[in-house]
Amino acid sequence: MNPLRALIMAASRNETVRHLVASAPISRDVVKRFVAGESTKDAVDVVRKLGLPVTLDYLGEDTTDKAQAERIVQAYLELLDALHAAGLAKNAEVSVKLSAVGQALDESLALTNASRICAAAEQCGTTVTLDMEDHTTTDSTLRILHELRRTWPWVGGVLQTYLHRTLDDCKQLAGPGSRVRLVKGAYAEPPDVAIQDPHEVDLNYVRCLNVLLAGEGYPMFATHDPRLIEIIGERARWYDKTDFEYQMLYGVRPEEQRRLGARVYVPYGEQWYGYLMRRLAERPANVSFFLRSLASRS
Repeated sequence: MNPLRALIMAASRNETVRHLVASAPISRDVVKRFVAGESTKDAVDVVRKLGLPVTLDYLGEDTTDKAQAERIVQAYLELLDALHAAGLAKNAEVSVKLSAVGQALDESLALTNASRICAAAEQCGTTVTLDMEDHTTTDSTLRILHELRRTWPWVGGVLQTYLHRTLDDCKQLAGPGSRVRLVKGAYAEPPDVAIQDPHEVDLNYVRCLNVLLAGEGYPMFATHDPRLIEIIGERARWYDKTDFEYQMLYGVRPEEQRRLGARVYVPYGEQWYGYLMRRLAERPANVSFFLRSLASRS
């Protein structure tokens, strides 16, 4: 693993570093650039101001008890009700990490809790995408996705192109009506399951996007890479595919988001620290971007 990435991932688990980042006035301002806030109201206000389609992630993962999983489910139900009341639900779906709603405790519990969120989303006129986490949860997540799609065929899944298996998974999920978000991947994974060379990850992203564009589903391409964005546009024209979208993270390249009409991945909630560290670790060059943001506000 890139030594800087390893350092960042270690920092994500360090309470002292977390406290320093959370308490520094300058860094709090920067966090606000990348995280919508901690409350439902904060999230809804950001959705209203953005004026772009969004997918909202209530931050939290690795839930260790049923009560915590229930709190996260309730947060999503509250969010969906608030989006519906504000007339924003049509263009504001939610992204759910299954580990946040009980996956590590019991797969059936995660399925039940995800089903409750899907039912609420359906009532509000919007959709749900299941985020993908580290490779140890991939098979479980895809099983739950399959079960949810029996009732809600519009439930989206996420595939990570740094995993060796992902090209085959794309072929399995490229069928009619299938919503798939394609990402590079943000977790530290061993060489036997994940590609380690960033250039090879990019090449696999292109292989996977070709499969999704050639399929009958609805691809959602999550990337900020200018070259990949250009390739997606070129390949979509070649396949004569118009039924797809770009996705980008809240706070990153906002002008490009508007140019592309991208769906914006908007995280919110009290557990923002681990999310921020993974974004830095995903591409260590992001560290310099983060530090420049700090400097610009100092």
